[in-house]
Amino acid sequence: MLARSYVLAAELATKQHSDAAWVAADRALAAARRSGIPVAVGEASRQLAIAMRRSGRSTAAVHLLTKEADDLDASRDHTGAVRTTLLLTGAYSAATGQDRSTALALLEEAEQEAGRHPAVPGLFTVEATRTQIDAYRISVLNALGTPDEAVTVADRLEVDRMPTAERRALARTDVARMWNALGDGKQTFAALRQAEAEAPQEVRRPALRALTAGLLYGPTRIEGVREFAVRTGALAA
Repeated sequence: MLARSYVLAAELATKQHSDAAWVAADRALAAARRSGIPVAVGEASRQLAIAMRRSGRSTAAVHLLTKEADDLDASRDHTGAVRTTLLLTGAYSAATGQDRSTALALLEEAEQEAGRHPAVPGLFTVEATRTQIDAYRISVLNALGTPDEAVTVADRLEVDRMPTAERRALARTDVARMWNALGDGKQTFAALRQAEAEAPQEVRRPALRALTAGLLYGPTRIEGVREFAVRTGALAA
């Protein structure tokens, strides 16, 4: 419980772009290791790696995640799901560092790992399902600057199968980023509206307000985008 409390604190700090994420994640990992529970260790390792990645240390984040994945006790419950989650986070971390070969290799390894075990649709911050892998694949391809390769993945993405509103909203925003990178404003806006329907607070985050502003002042007139921009804080009322 202590480790998970610190994990939640780290997640909140990350969303607020606060350096407190480092402290919370470090304490989460210390508590998780004392517990000896693989799921807790995986959750905390993932949060620490996210803090590392956001500070520009993508390679170090990948190293941490792959090491923790390799060190997991295969005989413990949910180890496969935890390992899948760590590999997916590692793939995205590698992609943000523009290491395409590592990113795609970790994606494939995560997919193979998930295929060896029953799907785990939502175990606190751990999830190992086909849908989650597809969502990460879109994120990875966006980060690598190849959003065109993500279109077929987005077409098959079963967002409604994701267990929480936050994850469904995040998947929708990744699809929005994909369409935005491809220059399709109307599809971008449609995805943002879907994200808002899942979790309105997600589309009020700074990065998505900036994306919305780009649509508002872009070359294509999109019906409803001004009202959306005011509603989400991208434009002053």
